[in-house]
Amino acid sequence: MSIHTLITKNKKLLPVFIIIIFVLLAKVITSNPPTAKRGKPSAVPQISVDVQTIKKQKYPVVIESYGTIKPRTQSILFPQVSGQIIHISKNFQAGQFFEKGDVLVELDARDHLSEVKISQANLYSAKQALSEEEARVEQAKQDWQRLGNSEDAPDLVLRKPQLLAAQAKVLSAQASLEKAQLAVERTKIVAPYTGRILSKEVDLGQVVSSSTRLAEIYAVDYVEIRLPLKNKDLRYMVLPENQRFTKATTNEQPAVTIYSDLTQRDTWFGKVVRTEGAFDQDSQQLFVVAQIDDPYGEGNKQSLPLKIGQYVSAKIKGKELDNVITVANKAIYQGSYVYVVDDGVLKRKEVKIEWQNHDIAIIKHGVEEGELLVMTPLGQVTSGTPVSIASKDGQQQLRKKDKPRPDRQGENRPDRKSKDKGATS
Repeated sequence: MSIHTLITKNKKLLPVFIIIIFVLLAKVITSNPPTAKRGKPSAVPQISVDVQTIKKQKYPVVIESYGTIKPRTQSILFPQVSGQIIHISKNFQAGQFFEKGDVLVELDARDHLSEVKISQANLYSAKQALSEEEARVEQAKQDWQRLGNSEDAPDLVLRKPQLLAAQAKVLSAQASLEKAQLAVERTKIVAPYTGRILSKEVDLGQVVSSSTRLAEIYAVDYVEIRLPLKNKDLRYMVLPENQRFTKATTNEQPAVTIYSDLTQRDTWFGKVVRTEGAFDQDSQQLFVVAQIDDPYGEGNKQSLPLKIGQYVSAKIKGKELDNVITVANKAIYQGSYVYVVDDGVLKRKEVKIEWQNHDIAIIKHGVEEGELLVMTPLGQVTSGTPVSIASKDGQQQLRKKDKPRPDRQGENRPDRKSKDKGATS
């Protein structure tokens, strides 16, 4: 066979050999997949956490609520007589304060003074007619006796009906005079209580009648705030419930602190004075009423004055609970579990929350006193993760926990052989 023929045959078989080689390599690779070498997880702590020792303690419950400022008494001022306004007080302006008995508005009283004089004249005439009738009655008695009659004289003879009519006219004239004098007094509109002008609706020179609104006023001796309570908070409140025949004592009026949303530095102090008699139909919540005494007095000059209708927040003093476990909300995950450190590893614990506010939660069960609660925010971790404790308090508690406690039988004492073995090693 010539060399030319051999080369030609090898060129034809070469692709076949290449295909066979690739098939064999693919089979070897698929039958022997690469495997990753997995090492044992490291027992060295990878996370450093702050912990807090769980303790049972007393906890004064503070209930949070909100409401709007309302006056104790709010009135619309009307005149009781008609007339032209001839004078107004300098305090008769929106926002001004006034004292009880101050003359706020004065009306023209000349028409009413005239009515007083007319009533006085009518009274004099009625008294004169009464005097004449009394003289006639006395004359009738004498005439009856002069005629020698032994029995009592009839009423008509003694003119008793005429006497009663004259007396009635005197009483009527006297009442008319008192009414006219009262109308004169009412031309001066006097403040019924110490208060403040909410709105002013008339001014000097205006003619008013008994149906004219002069102003809207409110009392300033104290203000009230209607505060709703959540149903879960009721058991932790001391409600000032008045009984039918007894009054609530001072000790049954919880203290309340009012905060203004306008500025965080202004606070007012008051007390809860009463509980409403029924649940609110719309919110199905019970409302209590808090009272702030003298909100515009000497003791409140450092704060911004309260405004009627102003929205405020309130913190109400509740009951003081004994031997309860409290946990900061930041240590609770998804509202149902916490992490504790046990023997150097994380341990997840489901908890049942008894009561909670914005800062802390009272735990009903799930954790025990003396456990080390993790305070550091954790990401995706699992129970059993080794951790190291960063806080000094946690390290001290961990040392106390790990320290052997010898008893009488020596069950917790270190084994002598193991000790020697450790020393040798």
